Order: sequence, then structure tokens, then C-alpha cells
Amino acid sequence: MPVYFKHQNRSAGGNSGGDRPASGAFEAEPMTGAYDVIVVGAGIAGLTSAAYLAKAGYRTLLCEKSQQAGGLVGSFMRQGFTFDAGIRAFENSGIVFPMLRQLGIELAFVKNPVVIGIEDAQMTLDGANSLAAYAAMLSAKFPDNQADIAAIIDEIRKVTGYMDVLYGIENPLFMDLTRDKDYLFKTLLPWLLKYQVNIRKAQRLNEPIVTYLRRFTKNQALIDVIIQHFFDKMPTFFALSYFGLYSDYSYPIGGTGHLVSAMVDYIVAHQGELALGTEISQIDLNAREVITRDGRCFGYCELIWCADMQALYRAVDDTQSAPLGQRVRKQQQKIRLNRGGDSILTVYLGVDLAPSYFAARCGPHCFYTPSKAGLSAIEAEPWAAVLADPARSTADRKRAMKAWIRDYLELTTYEISCPALRDPALATAGKTGVIVSTLMDYRLVKAIDDAGWYADFKDLCVEQIQAVLEKSLFPDLSGQVELSFCSTPLTLERRTGNSGGAITGWAFRDDATAGKLPAVSIFRKIAKSTQTPLPHVFQAGQWTFSPSGLPVSILTGKLAADAVIRQLAKKSRAGDFRDDQEAHR
Repeated sequence: MPVYFKHQNRSAGGNSGGDRPASGAFEAEPMTGAYDVIVVGAGIAGLTSAAYLAKAGYRTLLCEKSQQAGGLVGSFMRQGFTFDAGIRAFENSGIVFPMLRQLGIELAFVKNPVVIGIEDAQMTLDGANSLAAYAAMLSAKFPDNQADIAAIIDEIRKVTGYMDVLYGIENPLFMDLTRDKDYLFKTLLPWLLKYQVNIRKAQRLNEPIVTYLRRFTKNQALIDVIIQHFFDKMPTFFALSYFGLYSDYSYPIGGTGHLVSAMVDYIVAHQGELALGTEISQIDLNAREVITRDGRCFGYCELIWCADMQALYRAVDDTQSAPLGQRVRKQQQKIRLNRGGDSILTVYLGVDLAPSYFAARCGPHCFYTPSKAGLSAIEAEPWAAVLADPARSTADRKRAMKAWIRDYLELTTYEISCPALRDPALATAGKTGVIVSTLMDYRLVKAIDDAGWYADFKDLCVEQIQAVLEKSLFPDLSGQVELSFCSTPLTLERRTGNSGGAITGWAFRDDATAGKLPAVSIFRKIAKSTQTPLPHVFQAGQWTFSPSGLPVSILTGKLAADAVIRQLAKKSRAGDFRDDQEAHR
């Protein structure tokens, strides 16, 4: 059922400013009439766009198909344990903190140290300063490859240096350059010179990381251990930069969902309106109206689409006028030729062990590989052939797939997060919530669902992941797990609307014949990523830019809001803005 939020002291049309309302200061109220801007999708990009539009005083409606805002950012509670539903921590990248400061949103954060573990060894990453310790850990596991490891570490150090420059200042998009002259002349202008040099160096390292590392070692297991927690075909500069970016991670007190709550409060306090449970199924480009799945209609002057891009082009009628219809069909074809990026499987555990137990074994945030054999030790992606083999019985196919999944879960790399180690209030005293994730192919899980044993698959994953961790990191886990459940790529698709359960937008490509991505993928051209071939329609978010993530989603959300504000201001100066509004009420 749709839920609408408006500030109860709403004034007619402008920006009231003021503090965020206290809890309970909202009232549910049906919405009528047209809007200056409709934003579709209340993930972090949509929240950013709506916040800046409401701040600027425009009548803004934020529509979200789910019953809660946040998309891939959010927290939830089960039996006294608070878990993060999507992203585990925030990488600032000169974007997150400046955005919050510019909006006047105050959130408390703590540093989020990241641990890398291999079998019985581990170390904490701290940018380039910790690379020697990382090299020592790899050398202890692969003593015959010490020269290879030294060469790889040199490459990581080089790329980390590039990225330190690229993310080395607060992003100028979130700064008032007219007031802060010191920032403009002492920080921004010198940085721009370094940026131009370093972005070109970084983007020359665009081949997939696995291909690049084969220049330095023939040991595939070593390569696996370094990269198998990265997304498939991730470009080298992006992958190796993480060893520096991990030290930029922070965690909000109250859980990652606290950011979403603060953004929602800000939007509503500044006269924006939020419609949860409101799926946009059709866009009438001529009338400038959106139609919801249940038949309601809202008019707009400008529209920002921050939801799944496939859903956008399903909602648009491709029988428009010849030039427009041709552009729509061309974009639809690009989408069909590509697929969503990687997804994850997550097991949530509520454990009757104190946070200190996990602090000593994995820290608050860890990337852990239980075996140095690496995933190359098993056959890659045999599931399509197994599930389609007519010579196998259903029972045989299921046995073969279960065996492969067990092997995969023995060898894969896990991201392990313990919220209570950053904020003790996120679990009952003496207990710990543990979030364990690994990369998982959506197509595999979809095929299993189609074969009719999805529930068995989830049970298998919970059982096997617990067993792997009990044999390695957490020997006292047995008998202490009070709560366990599993989220899959299908869960993410159903909850967020992201096609394929993708968590980074579009999949990386290394094959030029595979078709161009339907989104901008060159960082220096990111401002163009908000444009669409559709009149009065902009876009932002995970599906707008490849690769994407929390900082880029915020960045594109702000870029889209700025583009719309310029558009509306131009109409206002021309004297036809209010006429345009009235025509679409």
C-alpha cells in the first residue's frame, strides 16, 4: 500500500529551511497536482537528487517502489541484532562527507579498519603504509613467488598513488567556490593539474585485472587470492586502487541505514514529498506524466530516473515520433546486449559470542580467503551445462550442483562485517551479529530457482558457510548461532528492483564486439552520464555510470539535480516556467 510523507507545516511552494523535524512530525497525506521535479527511485542517488532539489525550493516528489527507502543502503533488526542490508561501510572519496556538510546533515562516524586474511594469517590495511605487511603475508603463503609478489606490490603502490591524487581533495561539486577562495586557488587549481595527468595514467590500466597480473606471475592461485573478492573483469586501476581506498572507509553510528533516515528527514523537512510503495510503470513523454502501477498519475516539469535503467525503457513507449522512437529502441538494444554487474550472496548470523571474540579473529570488517588454493582449483561455471544436460536425472543434476557449490564456498573469498564492533548498540550485550557475503552469479541462482530447489540452495549455503568459518576463523561457532538466514541475488533483485541483483550497475567488458555499455564508463565524462535521449528526463545512480558505487551514486545524483535546477532556472528567466507548470498540473 502506498505511503506518503509530507511535512505537516508545509507552506505553499518554497523552501522553508529549518532543522529536520522530530520523530512523528510527518503526516500521511495524498498528493495531488503536478511537480517541478519527480525523482524515481529512492536509493542513495535518488535521495541525493531529491535533497538538493528540495533545498533549492522546487516542489519535488520522490517515488520508490519498495516500502522503504535506501536501495542498496540500509539496516534492519532481527531478534536484537542490527544488520546492514547492503553496503557494509562508506568510502568517502571526497564526496560523502562534503555532501553531508553541504546539506547540513550531522551524522557520527567511526573509522572502519579493513583486515585482509588468508587461511591463518591476517593484516590490517592502512593504505601504502601496509603494503609491506601484505607482501609478507603473500610471501609466507607462496614462498616460491616472492619476486612475482614484489613486482605486483610495486604495481599496487603505483596505482594507489594515482588514486590518492584523484580522491585527494573534497570534490568541488560539493563546495561553494564563490565563498571559499582559499579552496579554489590553493587546493582546487593545483589539484586539477595533477588530476589531468593521473587520470590518464590510471585509465591506461583499463584491461581486466586477471589479465594484467598474468604479466607478473604464472601462479593462478596467487592471482586468485589477490583478486577473487573483486568483480569479474574489473579494470586494473579500479581493482588495485582498493588497497588504498580501504583505508578511506568509515561507518555511521547506528548502522548504514542511519544515512538513509537522515536523508529522508532532510527531504521532508525541506518540503519534499516521498511516496513509498509507488512503482512507476509508464511515462507519457508528451503529457509529461508518470503513471503508477496502480493507475495514479502525477505530472512533472522535469524527471530524474534513479531506478533500474531497464525499467525506464520499459516504461517509455517506443512508438513515439520517428526520431525519438528510434533513439529509444537504440538504447533498448544496448541494454539487451549487456547485463547487470556482479551480485552477492549473504548469510546473516546472530551469535551468542561477545564482540571481543570476533575483534580478535576478523575485526569489524574483513576480506577472508579460507584456502590459498583459489577458485581456479575448480571448474568455472559448470552449472549451465549441468542443469541443461538431458542425460542427467533431476536428482543427479541437483547432486552435481550441490557438490560444486560446496567446493565454491570452500575456496571463495568472504567479506565479513560485524556492526557491533563499530557500534556496541547494534547487538544485545554479549552477542554479535555477523554478516558474511561472497560474490555469486545471478544466473546460477536464477537457474536453481527455475529448477525448483531455491529453498534447498539457501539452506545449503547457510550450512556450508558456517562450516567453512568454523573450520577456520571461528572454531567456537558451533552451538552459538541463535539466528541464521540467507539473502541471494534474487533477494536483491526483488528488494531493490536492480536487474540481476546487480550491485555495481553494468558488468565490466573486455570484448569490444560485445556491444557498448548503455551508460557512460569514462570518469572524466561522468557529467554526461545524467543525460538521456528522452526529453525532460535525466538519470542518476548505479545504472547511470559503470562502474558505480556509493560515492559515484551520490555524485551522479547531485549532477542530475544541478542539471535540472539549471533547466528550471532557465525557464524561469524566460518567463515560461510557471506556465509550463500549469500546463502539466
